Amino acid sequence: MAKLIVSDLDVKDKKVLVRVDFNVPIKNGVIGDDNRIVAALPTIQYIIDNNGKAILFSHLGRIKTEEDKKELSLRPVAERLSELLKKPVTFVPATRGKELEDAINNMKDGDVLVVENTRFEDLDGKKESKNDPELGKYWASLGDLYVNDAFGTAHRSHASNVGISSNMPQAAAGFLMEKEIKFLGDAVENPKHPFVAILGGAKVSDKIGVISNLIEKADKILVGGGMTYTFYAAKGLSIGKSLVETDKIDLAKQIIAEAGDKLVLPVDNVVATEFSNDAPHKVVEGDIPDGYMALDIGPKSVAEFKDVLKTAKTVVWNGPMGVFEMSNYAKGTLEVGEALGDLTDATTIIGGGDSTAAAKQLGIAPKITHISTGGGASLEYLEGKELPGIAAITNK
Repeated sequence: MAKLIVSDLDVKDKKVLVRVDFNVPIKNGVIGDDNRIVAALPTIQYIIDNNGKAILFSHLGRIKTEEDKKELSLRPVAERLSELLKKPVTFVPATRGKELEDAINNMKDGDVLVVENTRFEDLDGKKESKNDPELGKYWASLGDLYVNDAFGTAHRSHASNVGISSNMPQAAAGFLMEKEIKFLGDAVENPKHPFVAILGGAKVSDKIGVISNLIEKADKILVGGGMTYTFYAAKGLSIGKSLVETDKIDLAKQIIAEAGDKLVLPVDNVVATEFSNDAPHKVVEGDIPDGYMALDIGPKSVAEFKDVLKTAKTVVWNGPMGVFEMSNYAKGTLEVGEALGDLTDATTIIGGGDSTAAAKQLGIAPKITHISTGGGASLEYLEGKELPGIAAITNK
């Protein structure tokens, strides 16, 4: 179902409320990575180029105490945005009230304003996170049009996404949201085959929904990372001291039976005596010896995974193959990432989090068709769930 896009709107002379995802790492007022700010630029630029007034809402971190507010103001973000847009950006250190209303009413066409961290409203009964109806209605009253460009929070029903849009005649997707819906939606609903999913990370429980949804749709599901060993246990292999979710072994057995040869597990692993980069480590096939834990997939598994990837036309990758923050256990993740970067005629999609970090470390990010900006949201999308933030956008 096609969604209304910001470019379908006539923004001229209009106050356009935009939910962006400016949830960036900030320490002592310094932004660690401005990727999410950069990702929002096309939508903001479109609004100001077409003589609209851009009023930006975003959350930043979690606000539990008054103390949190000092570290988690959006002021540094507004300053960085001003540098990126090469024009002044007004920052209002309030989420409601006269100061905010006056600042919005004084805007001229082409102006940009950033509202203070929407989660400052969480101190008083989680009004943002729990989608307080009054707050959504109030924020909606500040503008004429609403655009949601924050895919990272699309799986949450907050006052600044679902709340505002339900009080507006229509809601449009920003360009970033449009891209996420297009690539992730196509991968799940209408992939070119062979379609391969690479799933890593620590827990089977995090990925059960994704695996179950993709068994029907994917040609192969390559499994790496800590969740491998719950599958190993389900197959009756020894796992030594490896990570395991004992309460999920029966479920893993069920998945193995359902998926048949679609599910590809590592045949060898890099194992160590301790969870440490300096611990003695070696490669073993099959059973993992007592006293050892598996921390990465081994070279034979890497070769097998690469073999499967060679013919793929659509690939979705979510989660590392091992403990890739330690150099001795990073090889599986990095080699799988490299293989992905080498696929020139396939649609390659990376779903948030650690896989994105690996892609950047490898320098393959420019070769990937689409890198999702939302970890949790992209996972839920791959599970086939309807995301409230997307559902609230008007259909064309």
